[in-house]
Amino acid sequence: MPQHPASLLDRAPEMTGAEMAAALVPPRQFAEATLESYRPDPDFPSQAEAVDKVRAFSDAMRGGGGGGRGLFGRRKAPEAKPGIYLDGGFGVGKTHLLASLWHTAPGRKYFGTFIEYTALVGALGYANAVALLRGASLVAIDEFELDDPGDTMMMTRLLGELAGDGTRIAATSNTPPNALGEGRFAAVDFLREIQALADRFDIIRIDGLDYRRREVEGHAAVTEPDAIEPALASLGGTTTVDDFDALLAHLARVHPSRYVRMVDGLAGVGLRGVRTLADQADALRFVAFVDRLYDEQVRVVASGVPLDEVFGAEMMAGGYRKKYLRAVSRLIALTS
Repeated sequence: MPQHPASLLDRAPEMTGAEMAAALVPPRQFAEATLESYRPDPDFPSQAEAVDKVRAFSDAMRGGGGGGRGLFGRRKAPEAKPGIYLDGGFGVGKTHLLASLWHTAPGRKYFGTFIEYTALVGALGYANAVALLRGASLVAIDEFELDDPGDTMMMTRLLGELAGDGTRIAATSNTPPNALGEGRFAAVDFLREIQALADRFDIIRIDGLDYRRREVEGHAAVTEPDAIEPALASLGGTTTVDDFDALLAHLARVHPSRYVRMVDGLAGVGLRGVRTLADQADALRFVAFVDRLYDEQVRVVASGVPLDEVFGAEMMAGGYRKKYLRAVSRLIALTS
C-alpha cells in the first residue's frame, strides 16, 4: 500500500566496514546483467567488439590462473592480460559490461564505485581493507576517479597488493562523449597513475551515444509543486518529499558512502524548488546522490529549475564537467 511521503532528512544512516563490504555488489538494475542482454548499437562496432573482449577476459578468468600466482609478478604472463579497462563515454553500457563480468567471476568477488572502495578504506583502515579484499577472484571498480591524487594513489597501491596475489582487476572510466580527445587521454591518465599495473591492462575503447537518451526527451521533466505528491503516490511504495535546499544541507552532513542507505527501499523522491547550483561542494555531493538514485532506479519528481539545468554554465565548463554531464544524463532518465 502506498505510504505518505516521508523525508530524506530523517535518514542519516551509519554503516560499518562489514556492511560496506557486503554492499559491494552490482546495483539493482544490473542484478541480472549478462553479456547476452547487452544491446550493442550497430552504428558503433566498438560496442560489439567490447562484448567479445569482455567475454574472452571472463573465459580466461574462469579457465585458469589461481590465486597466489602473482599475476603482476615476474613469472611468465598469461596470454590474456589480467586487467581490463573499459574506456568510453557515459551511457554506452560500460557498467552493464562490468556487472556482466562480475556475475561470471568465480568465488568471492566485489563490485563498487571508486568512492565506495575509498570509503571502505576510510572505515576499516588500509591494512584491514587489504585483508578483507585479499584473495578475491575479481575486484570491479566502476567510474574510476582521477580527481583526487591522494585517493587515486591509495587505490593504486591497494590494487597492486591485491593483483600481486592473483586478483583480477576490472575498471571503467567516466569520460563523457563528444569531448575531443578526452576519451583517449582518460585512459592514458589512468594508466599513468597506476604505473605498476599499466602494461597489464587491456584497454577497451567503447564509442557510442548515451543509451539513456535514445528514447527520451532531452530535458528533465518538471512537475508543478502541487502535483509532486500525487505523482509520487502513483509510483506505489515508500517515497519522500523535501525542499531542494534542505536536501543539500542534509547531504553535507552525511558521508557520500552512506547515500546508498539513504535511498534504500525508496520508489521515488520529490524535490521542491530545484535551483541552479552555485557551490561546487554542493554540486559534487548532489552528483554522488544522483548516482545512488540511479543505481537503485529511484524515480525523481521535481519542481523548479529543470534538473538538467541544475549545474550552471561555469560548472559545466570546469574540471568536473564529465561528472555533471553523467548526472544530467541520469536525471533525465530518472524524471522521464
